[in-house]
Amino acid sequence: MMARTLPIPAGQPPGAARKAAGHAAGQVVTLAGAEAVAVQAAASITRAAVLWPLIPAAHAVAGLASALGPWLPLRPLPGQSVVVVMPGSGGAGRGAAVPGSAPGAGRAAGAITVGVEEEFVLLDPSTGAVVLAGPELVRLLDGEPGVQQELMRFQVETGTGVCTGLDEVGGELVRLRRLAAAAAARLGCRLVASGVAPYRTPGLAAVTGQARYRELARRYGRVVAEAGTCGCHVHVGVPSRDLGVQVLARLRPWLGPLLAVTANSPIAGGHDTGWASWRHVIQSRWPTATPPAVWPDAAAYDAAVRGLIGQGAALDERSVYFLARLSPRYPTVEVRVADVCLDAGTAVLAAGLTRALVATALAEARRGTPAPTAPARRVAAALAAAARHGLAGPGIDPVTGQPAGARVLRARLLEHVRPALSDHGDTETITGLLDRLDDQGTGADRQRALFTRGLSTPAFITALARATLSGCEPGRQRPGYPGPGSGRRAAVSRRHDEQPEA
Repeated sequence: MMARTLPIPAGQPPGAARKAAGHAAGQVVTLAGAEAVAVQAAASITRAAVLWPLIPAAHAVAGLASALGPWLPLRPLPGQSVVVVMPGSGGAGRGAAVPGSAPGAGRAAGAITVGVEEEFVLLDPSTGAVVLAGPELVRLLDGEPGVQQELMRFQVETGTGVCTGLDEVGGELVRLRRLAAAAAARLGCRLVASGVAPYRTPGLAAVTGQARYRELARRYGRVVAEAGTCGCHVHVGVPSRDLGVQVLARLRPWLGPLLAVTANSPIAGGHDTGWASWRHVIQSRWPTATPPAVWPDAAAYDAAVRGLIGQGAALDERSVYFLARLSPRYPTVEVRVADVCLDAGTAVLAAGLTRALVATALAEARRGTPAPTAPARRVAAALAAAARHGLAGPGIDPVTGQPAGARVLRARLLEHVRPALSDHGDTETITGLLDRLDDQGTGADRQRALFTRGLSTPAFITALARATLSGCEPGRQRPGYPGPGSGRRAAVSRRHDEQPEA
């Protein structure tokens, strides 16, 4: 199947053009100016299998494209954008725009794209037990590419399209959550955003019947039996795999703060585990679920991945579960450290912070700024502290190894990415969502507050399901609730969207 290029008419938002192009199926990449010229020329003579690896190089050849302009078959005006539709299915991280356009064009043409994959559990509304309805739910939504099966039959995964703005991310997250929740209700269960199922799971009996999942169960049975955890995976477009590896090195110190913000799995087996992210504990049992190392280039990264597969630590490239990795399928960095977020707003927060971290790392790499020294044992200690306490306790500075409050580390993270947030127009959204987090608490805080109130199981599941479908308005506060920092835990336990049905 050939790649197609679609010019964006004057006055039409690129997002609308991408959406229209996406209906024809495919991976959608937005380019502008000379980059668009280069890719349009290539698309007119090159099959998709050849073109796709060339897209990250489009920026490098943009000058040549301009020089050859008179001979190119399609030539947009310098300010015009073009959508490239690649064969394949849609979903999070299914394409990436090439950075490097003029200042201010990033938001318009999607210079740094973002997509989000979320995993959910399906629970019985009366008993809280997992319901093995994932494959049936996906069949019920046949034709919706954003909802897919997962490792366990009590899970489903959703994936946004390739987004250029956080408002677009939020809209897609809410749409997919509501779509999946409505389908779950038709099957007599509830869609719940929790890093782990709060009650018992049936182990290997729940493995989805796909060949790859069955092979994972055969090779890694003990680990798979405890699997079925739910994460929030954020894909951010990068212009090359070599730069992506440089980004991974610079993400290492910030994985702990990202986990602390998104921790949402304190309840498992019907009791409080004492951890904010019990998912992190379970996930760490996979031999490859580790922070990324520091590699000099993509070739070294690929060699490390091949080595893990060869040693039997992973079935294939997709099961190398680094907490941040080069996506095995898309031209993105995929950050996998976060629990699935209890509400869509926190997922938008995770996406915005992650994109800003990647943008900051790209800028540092291009300037030649050395990556911070963060020894593996310190990064692991910082992650363990974040998983244990979330934002409610002490943390570890992964660079110095010294104790540092989790909220201090979060403040450092915000300061680190502030220029990138400003460049993308995300500062107000992210600071508002952080204020909202201070007001409501993390998902772990909110789950624990509900659980310790002694609610009946049906009321607890109802409250979690309602929170899963709550919106993502940054900083919105209901009348009568205290502001950030004033009685937050009391406010958490009384929040309207978590009240059980009478």
